Amino acid sequence: MARSVPAWLRHPLGWRSAPIPWTAVLRGALSAGPLLALGVLTGHLSQAVLAGLGAMLAGVNDRPGTRRTGVVHVGLPAVGGAFGLLCGGLVADAGSRWTAVPALFVVGWLSGALSVTGPVWSAAAMQCLVTASIGAGMPIPGPAWLKAVCYLGGAAWLLLLRFLLRAPRHMLRRGARREGEREAVAAVFDALADALLALGGPDAEPARRRLIATQHRADESLRLMRLLPFPGRRDGRGSAQAHRITERFTAATALCEAGIALLWEGRPLPRHVAEAPRLLAAAVRTDSAPGALASPVSDTVQRGAFDRALLAAAVTFDRTALRGTPVQPVLPVQPVPPIPPESYESGEPTRPVRAPRPPRPSLKARGARRALRELTVRGSLRTLGRVFAPARRENALRVALCVAASTAVALSLHQTHWYWLPATAAFLVKPDLGPLFSRVVNRVAGTATGVLVFTGLTLAMAGLGGLWWLVAVVAAGGALIPVATRHFGFQTAVVTLLVLSFVYALGDTEATAARLLDTALACGIVLLVGHLPHLTDPRVRVGHRFAVALHRTERYLRHVLDDPGSAPTTSDGASGTAATAAAPPRGGDATGIALRYAAYRALSEARAAAETAAAELPGPHRAHRHDWLAVMARAERIVDAATVCAVRVEQGVPRPTATEARWVTEALAATADALEGGRGTPMPTLPPVPKDCRSLRDVMTELHGIQSLTAVT
Repeated sequence: MARSVPAWLRHPLGWRSAPIPWTAVLRGALSAGPLLALGVLTGHLSQAVLAGLGAMLAGVNDRPGTRRTGVVHVGLPAVGGAFGLLCGGLVADAGSRWTAVPALFVVGWLSGALSVTGPVWSAAAMQCLVTASIGAGMPIPGPAWLKAVCYLGGAAWLLLLRFLLRAPRHMLRRGARREGEREAVAAVFDALADALLALGGPDAEPARRRLIATQHRADESLRLMRLLPFPGRRDGRGSAQAHRITERFTAATALCEAGIALLWEGRPLPRHVAEAPRLLAAAVRTDSAPGALASPVSDTVQRGAFDRALLAAAVTFDRTALRGTPVQPVLPVQPVPPIPPESYESGEPTRPVRAPRPPRPSLKARGARRALRELTVRGSLRTLGRVFAPARRENALRVALCVAASTAVALSLHQTHWYWLPATAAFLVKPDLGPLFSRVVNRVAGTATGVLVFTGLTLAMAGLGGLWWLVAVVAAGGALIPVATRHFGFQTAVVTLLVLSFVYALGDTEATAARLLDTALACGIVLLVGHLPHLTDPRVRVGHRFAVALHRTERYLRHVLDDPGSAPTTSDGASGTAATAAAPPRGGDATGIALRYAAYRALSEARAAAETAAAELPGPHRAHRHDWLAVMARAERIVDAATVCAVRVEQGVPRPTATEARWVTEALAATADALEGGRGTPMPTLPPVPKDCRSLRDVMTELHGIQSLTAVT
């Protein structure tokens, strides 16, 4: 019965289950409520409301993670919100009310273009647009710069609470300063064990996706640990802990790379082998050695790679264990037996695999440089330079039209407090919050619920007098925000309750009834603009995400297969094969790891876009809708095959010939360009499928499948 209901009808009722983050609940209760109480005590209500607004929106982005990830995930959107409030305040001070329409069109264009970049930039762009609408349409006394400072102060207050309030177990154990990073690395080993246990079963693909997501979170946590060192003894215990965590994550990276090769192979492992990463996870949490691990049984290239990575990880853990920790015996350090001839695929040599690679040097310097490139001005300029790509242009125009039209309607209906309509449109048009129809339904239901609850509270508290009951409402609403993020309707109800409390504190006591009408109008505008024929083609919006993933896979595969020092291939291929076999492997170096992470990160963003497109309300492009989830499955197999190719080359399997490598990388780039081009762009003609390399053969097979699924009809 559930499958017979269309996805666009099921999605509004979906609820994301997760444990209750009690520490975040406590932070939410202590964020906006005390700020409003301080304003009531001192008589500076307008400044307190702006600070409370900043704390509220910062709480929406207060997700689980380390303290440093909180600085980025909360701080960057807060800076965007302060900038939007500054722009909105300057527009309000300009004198002409209708100046807000072109001003918010420009802000909406930039916000829509930046929203395609990634989740953090998307949150920053949305906060900028929402606060620009509030700054222009909410009559709050004071200069524009002071409003921005108050808003930023509220977000900073929540960040301070994030630093001070931590789970009790983190405060009692030794090394608590790095507890978040340590737990992130341990979670990688746990996710790898789950994926290995699922080998050969229906849960293998979901387990692999969870493994990749866990790796991304750990990689981000460690990059920020190097980029944002907190005050402390840089050369003492703190730096030793950071080095230990970094070295162990390096071992986890190599082990996960080999684990993905095993997932590609699809052969189930013995349970004691699959559970070995859990011993490493426990050792990460206790800063100890893992103890005895499974003995190596290298009967295939992929299993040989895993055994060597496991051996290297055990050696790394023993070397980095805390002094005084009893070290138990680990894997016997002995040569792994050669792979028998029958285990090789056709065309591969019957020879022992390559010896384990030596431990990599510390990642501190190059990791900090890479993080700086991604988070500072250079990365931002690259982001702004791609504003006019097709997907960015389409999303930017859709957001700008929705917000500008909502602003024009709001100015026609209201003399003051007209911010609600464009701010609602800004929330609704954000694509990574789910399908459009689902967002509209949940927005209406959530707003109605919030208005009814606030109206009931107003009637119940009318006899009390004063504003202290509002402080209690804001504190309770702040505590609900970390839980409300699981469902857009629930989140909308809580945010509506908080915003109405702030507005009521400023003296607008008649705002509740008008908010329902404004919300309905904003939903109608967004639905209308969101289904215009030239602004909703999923081939542009979703195809862009897949194009990015394929382009990054092509760069990773080109790096793995590139051998500039090889001799020219002769007619029989002998010279080229010998040269490539002698060349050092490149997939496991720092550049290869960064390129592989980039490919998988783009793939996860493509999956989110594909799942959203699959649950959209059927619109004008229904006849041309592609099965993006099937495209997603093939794209995932392409990136997995590229990873397997790197693992096999590292294990001594000869590189493919230069001609085959060029065929595959050019086919990846051409298919990505066709997906990026959007509607009407024909797919390229693919070259022959390589015959002597299983992994590259899989890449070409999946590319043929993607072309058949996305063919222009």
